[in-house]
Amino acid sequence: MSEAVVRANETTVPMLPCVSPEETLAFYRALGFEVTYEQTRPYLYLAVEWSGFGLHFTKPAAGVDAAKEDAGGCLVMVDAVAPYHAAFTEAMRQAYGKVLSSGRPRITRYRPGASRFTLVDPSGNSVIFIQRDEPQELEYGGSKKLTGLAKALDNARILREFKGDDRAAFRAVTSGLRRHGAKAAAVDRALALATLMELATALGESGQIEAWAAELHAIELTDAERRRVESELGQVAALERWRADVPPASEAGGLRGTAPAPDGD
Repeated sequence: MSEAVVRANETTVPMLPCVSPEETLAFYRALGFEVTYEQTRPYLYLAVEWSGFGLHFTKPAAGVDAAKEDAGGCLVMVDAVAPYHAAFTEAMRQAYGKVLSSGRPRITRYRPGASRFTLVDPSGNSVIFIQRDEPQELEYGGSKKLTGLAKALDNARILREFKGDDRAAFRAVTSGLRRHGAKAAAVDRALALATLMELATALGESGQIEAWAAELHAIELTDAERRRVESELGQVAALERWRADVPPASEAGGLRGTAPAPDGD
Protein backbone atom coordinates (compact mmCIF):
# COMPACT_ATOMS: atom_id res chain seq x y z
CA MET A 1 0.00 0.00 0.00
CA SER A 2 1.47 3.34 -1.05
CA GLU A 3 2.10 5.96 1.59
CA ALA A 4 -0.45 8.78 1.80
CA VAL A 5 1.03 12.15 0.89
CA VAL A 6 -0.19 15.71 0.49
CA ARG A 7 -1.10 16.40 -3.15
CA ALA A 8 -2.09 19.66 -4.82
CA ASN A 9 -5.60 18.53 -5.68
CA GLU A 10 -7.54 19.91 -2.71
CA THR A 11 -11.10 21.18 -2.92
CA THR A 12 -12.36 23.95 -0.66
CA VAL A 13 -16.10 24.20 0.00
CA PRO A 14 -17.35 27.35 1.78
CA MET A 15 -19.80 26.92 4.65
CA LEU A 16 -22.05 29.97 4.79
CA PRO A 17 -24.63 31.13 7.36
CA CYS A 18 -28.25 30.47 6.44
CA VAL A 19 -30.95 32.65 8.01
CA SER A 20 -33.85 31.07 6.11
CA PRO A 21 -33.49 27.52 4.70
CA GLU A 22 -36.65 27.84 2.59
CA GLU A 23 -35.64 31.12 0.96
CA THR A 24 -32.06 29.96 0.47
CA LEU A 25 -33.03 26.75 -1.30
CA ALA A 26 -35.67 28.51 -3.40
CA PHE A 27 -33.14 31.11 -4.57
CA TYR A 28 -30.38 28.70 -5.49
CA ARG A 29 -32.81 26.31 -7.15
CA ALA A 30 -34.11 29.24 -9.22
CA LEU A 31 -30.56 29.89 -10.41
CA GLY A 32 -30.19 26.29 -11.52
CA PHE A 33 -28.23 24.89 -8.56
CA GLU A 34 -28.81 21.26 -7.61
CA VAL A 35 -29.62 20.64 -3.95
CA THR A 36 -27.34 17.76 -2.94
CA TYR A 37 -28.08 17.74 0.80
CA GLU A 38 -30.99 19.12 2.78
CA GLN A 39 -31.36 18.80 6.55
CA THR A 40 -33.05 21.08 9.06
CA ARG A 41 -33.23 18.72 12.09
CA PRO A 42 -31.57 18.02 14.46
CA TYR A 43 -29.36 20.77 13.01
CA LEU A 44 -29.36 22.83 9.84
CA TYR A 45 -27.14 21.76 6.96
CA LEU A 46 -27.70 22.42 3.26
CA ALA A 47 -25.52 21.81 0.21
CA VAL A 48 -25.97 22.99 -3.38
CA GLU A 49 -23.89 22.55 -6.52
CA TRP A 50 -23.68 24.31 -9.87
CA SER A 51 -21.25 23.44 -12.67
CA GLY A 52 -18.03 22.52 -10.85
CA PHE A 53 -18.42 24.18 -7.45
CA GLY A 54 -20.53 23.76 -4.33
CA LEU A 55 -21.82 25.90 -1.47
CA HIS A 56 -22.77 24.60 1.97
CA PHE A 57 -24.94 26.34 4.56
CA THR A 58 -25.46 26.01 8.29
CA LYS A 59 -27.05 27.81 11.23
CA PRO A 60 -25.80 31.41 11.58
CA ALA A 61 -24.08 32.70 14.68
CA ALA A 62 -26.19 34.54 17.23
CA GLY A 63 -26.92 38.12 16.23
CA VAL A 64 -26.36 37.68 12.50
CA ASP A 65 -28.49 40.17 10.56
CA ALA A 66 -29.00 39.29 6.89
CA ALA A 67 -29.81 42.94 6.12
CA LYS A 68 -26.23 43.94 6.94
CA GLU A 69 -24.90 41.56 4.27
CA ASP A 70 -21.68 40.98 6.18
CA ALA A 71 -22.14 37.51 7.68
CA GLY A 72 -20.50 35.38 5.02
CA GLY A 73 -19.12 35.14 1.54
CA CYS A 74 -16.75 33.35 -0.80
CA LEU A 75 -14.86 33.77 -4.06
CA VAL A 76 -15.47 31.63 -7.14
CA MET A 77 -12.51 31.82 -9.53
CA VAL A 78 -13.51 31.28 -13.18
CA ASP A 79 -11.94 31.60 -16.63
CA ALA A 80 -14.47 34.20 -17.82
CA VAL A 81 -17.16 35.88 -15.73
CA ALA A 82 -19.52 37.04 -18.50
CA PRO A 83 -21.01 33.57 -19.24
CA TYR A 84 -21.75 33.02 -15.55
CA HIS A 85 -23.47 36.37 -15.26
CA ALA A 86 -25.49 35.66 -18.41
CA ALA A 87 -26.55 32.24 -17.11
CA PHE A 88 -27.70 33.60 -13.74
CA THR A 89 -29.55 36.60 -15.15
CA GLU A 90 -31.38 34.39 -17.64
CA ALA A 91 -32.31 31.99 -14.85
CA MET A 92 -33.66 34.92 -12.83
CA ARG A 93 -35.80 36.08 -15.74
CA GLN A 94 -37.20 32.60 -16.11
CA ALA A 95 -37.90 32.16 -12.39
CA TYR A 96 -38.87 35.68 -11.29
CA GLY A 97 -39.84 37.41 -14.52
CA LYS A 98 -37.03 39.94 -14.08
CA VAL A 99 -33.41 40.33 -13.03
CA LEU A 100 -33.11 40.83 -9.27
CA SER A 101 -30.91 43.94 -9.33
CA SER A 102 -31.76 45.48 -5.96
CA GLY A 103 -32.65 44.35 -2.47
CA ARG A 104 -31.88 40.84 -1.28
CA PRO A 105 -31.35 38.46 -3.05
CA ARG A 106 -29.82 40.15 -6.11
CA ILE A 107 -27.06 40.06 -8.69
CA THR A 108 -24.77 43.01 -9.40
CA ARG A 109 -24.70 44.22 -12.99
CA TYR A 110 -21.92 43.24 -15.36
CA ARG A 111 -20.19 45.86 -17.44
CA PRO A 112 -18.32 44.70 -20.57
CA GLY A 113 -14.67 44.16 -19.70
CA ALA A 114 -15.30 43.86 -15.97
CA SER A 115 -13.56 41.00 -14.16
CA ARG A 116 -16.08 40.24 -11.41
CA PHE A 117 -19.68 40.35 -10.24
CA THR A 118 -21.50 39.34 -7.06
CA LEU A 119 -24.51 37.23 -6.13
CA VAL A 120 -26.09 38.28 -2.83
CA ASP A 121 -28.34 35.54 -1.43
CA PRO A 122 -31.33 35.79 0.94
CA SER A 123 -29.06 35.47 4.00
CA GLY A 124 -26.85 38.34 2.85
CA ASN A 125 -23.94 36.13 1.76
CA SER A 126 -21.84 37.47 -1.12
CA VAL A 127 -20.73 34.91 -3.70
CA ILE A 128 -18.18 36.81 -5.81
CA PHE A 129 -17.24 35.48 -9.25
CA ILE A 130 -13.76 36.61 -10.26
CA GLN A 131 -11.88 36.13 -13.51
CA ARG A 132 -8.66 34.22 -12.89
CA ASP A 133 -6.53 36.53 -15.00
CA GLU A 134 -7.81 39.67 -13.30
CA PRO A 135 -4.87 42.11 -13.45
CA GLN A 136 -2.64 41.77 -10.40
CA GLU A 137 -1.76 45.47 -10.53
CA LEU A 138 -5.30 46.62 -9.83
CA GLU A 139 -5.25 49.50 -7.36
CA TYR A 140 -8.28 48.92 -5.18
CA GLY A 141 -7.98 52.35 -3.59
CA GLY A 142 -7.74 54.25 -6.85
CA SER A 143 -4.69 55.00 -8.98
CA LYS A 144 -1.99 57.10 -7.33
CA LYS A 145 -0.96 58.33 -10.79
CA LEU A 146 -4.19 60.26 -11.34
CA THR A 147 -5.33 63.61 -9.97
CA GLY A 148 -8.44 65.77 -9.89
CA LEU A 149 -11.55 64.58 -11.68
CA ALA A 150 -9.72 61.68 -13.36
CA LYS A 151 -8.84 60.33 -9.90
CA ALA A 152 -12.44 60.73 -8.73
CA LEU A 153 -13.62 58.72 -11.74
CA ASP A 154 -11.10 55.99 -10.98
CA ASN A 155 -12.19 55.87 -7.34
CA ALA A 156 -15.79 55.57 -8.51
CA ARG A 157 -14.80 52.65 -10.76
CA ILE A 158 -13.32 50.83 -7.76
CA LEU A 159 -16.38 51.53 -5.61
CA ARG A 160 -18.78 50.48 -8.35
CA GLU A 161 -17.08 47.39 -9.75
CA PHE A 162 -15.12 45.98 -6.80
CA LYS A 163 -17.06 47.07 -3.74
CA GLY A 164 -20.51 47.07 -5.31
CA ASP A 165 -21.28 50.43 -3.72
CA ASP A 166 -23.10 52.52 -6.33
CA ARG A 167 -24.11 55.11 -3.75
CA ALA A 168 -20.50 55.79 -2.71
CA ALA A 169 -19.44 55.85 -6.37
CA PHE A 170 -22.15 58.41 -7.09
CA ARG A 171 -20.94 60.58 -4.22
CA ALA A 172 -17.33 60.31 -5.41
CA VAL A 173 -18.16 61.52 -8.93
CA THR A 174 -20.50 64.25 -7.69
CA SER A 175 -17.83 65.55 -5.33
CA GLY A 176 -15.09 65.27 -7.95
CA LEU A 177 -17.12 67.16 -10.53
CA ARG A 178 -17.95 69.92 -8.04
CA ARG A 179 -14.33 70.32 -6.89
CA HIS A 180 -12.43 69.75 -10.11
CA GLY A 181 -14.90 70.07 -12.99
CA ALA A 182 -14.04 73.65 -13.90
CA LYS A 183 -10.37 72.82 -14.54
CA ALA A 184 -10.80 69.26 -15.79
CA ALA A 185 -10.27 68.10 -19.36
CA ALA A 186 -13.43 68.12 -21.48
CA VAL A 187 -13.40 64.34 -21.87
CA ASP A 188 -13.19 63.84 -18.08
CA ARG A 189 -16.16 66.18 -17.54
CA ALA A 190 -18.10 64.27 -20.17
CA LEU A 191 -17.19 60.90 -18.65
CA ALA A 192 -18.20 62.16 -15.22
CA LEU A 193 -21.63 63.21 -16.47
CA ALA A 194 -22.13 59.92 -18.31
CA THR A 195 -21.08 58.02 -15.19
CA LEU A 196 -23.57 59.98 -13.07
CA MET A 197 -26.29 59.08 -15.56
CA GLU A 198 -25.44 55.38 -15.35
CA LEU A 199 -25.23 55.38 -11.57
CA ALA A 200 -28.47 57.34 -11.19
CA THR A 201 -30.19 54.79 -13.42
CA ALA A 202 -28.82 51.96 -11.28
CA LEU A 203 -29.96 53.71 -8.11
CA GLY A 204 -33.41 54.46 -9.51
CA GLU A 205 -32.91 58.22 -9.22
CA SER A 206 -33.45 59.69 -12.67
CA GLY A 207 -34.44 63.22 -11.69
CA GLN A 208 -31.26 64.93 -12.95
CA ILE A 209 -30.49 62.73 -15.94
CA GLU A 210 -32.02 65.09 -18.50
CA ALA A 211 -30.03 68.04 -17.14
CA TRP A 212 -26.80 66.03 -17.18
CA ALA A 213 -27.55 64.88 -20.74
CA ALA A 214 -28.05 68.47 -21.88
CA GLU A 215 -24.79 69.53 -20.22
CA LEU A 216 -22.99 66.56 -21.73
CA HIS A 217 -24.14 67.27 -25.29
CA ALA A 218 -22.84 70.82 -25.00
CA ILE A 219 -19.25 69.64 -24.39
CA GLU A 220 -17.02 69.68 -27.47
CA LEU A 221 -15.14 66.42 -27.95
CA THR A 222 -12.93 64.82 -30.56
CA ASP A 223 -14.25 61.75 -32.35
CA ALA A 224 -12.07 59.50 -30.21
CA GLU A 225 -13.25 61.15 -27.01
CA ARG A 226 -16.85 60.97 -28.16
CA ARG A 227 -16.54 57.21 -28.70
CA ARG A 228 -15.24 56.79 -25.15
CA VAL A 229 -18.16 58.71 -23.71
CA GLU A 230 -20.74 57.00 -25.91
CA SER A 231 -19.43 53.66 -24.65
CA GLU A 232 -20.26 54.81 -21.12
CA LEU A 233 -23.65 56.08 -22.24
CA GLY A 234 -24.25 52.70 -23.83
CA GLN A 235 -24.12 51.25 -20.34
CA VAL A 236 -27.09 53.43 -19.36
CA ALA A 237 -29.18 51.94 -22.16
CA ALA A 238 -27.87 48.44 -21.42
CA LEU A 239 -28.74 48.83 -17.75
CA GLU A 240 -32.27 49.98 -18.58
CA ARG A 241 -32.72 46.98 -20.91
CA TRP A 242 -31.21 44.63 -18.34
CA ARG A 243 -33.57 45.72 -15.59
CA ALA A 244 -36.65 45.94 -17.83
CA ASP A 245 -35.80 42.87 -19.95
CA VAL A 246 -36.55 44.58 -23.27
CA PRO A 247 -34.67 44.23 -26.59
CA PRO A 248 -32.08 46.84 -27.60
CA ALA A 249 -33.46 50.05 -29.03
CA SER A 250 -32.04 51.85 -32.04
CA GLU A 251 -28.95 53.91 -31.47
CA ALA A 252 -29.56 57.43 -30.17
CA GLY A 253 -27.97 60.49 -31.69
CA GLY A 254 -24.28 60.93 -31.01
CA LEU A 255 -22.47 63.54 -29.00
CA ARG A 256 -21.12 66.70 -30.46
CA GLY A 257 -17.75 66.22 -32.15
CA THR A 258 -15.31 68.84 -33.37
CA ALA A 259 -12.16 67.12 -34.53
CA PRO A 260 -11.02 63.84 -36.03
CA ALA A 261 -9.46 61.18 -33.83
CA PRO A 262 -5.67 61.42 -33.53
CA ASP A 263 -3.65 58.78 -35.38
CA GLY A 264 -3.44 55.55 -33.45
CA ASP A 265 -6.65 56.02 -31.47
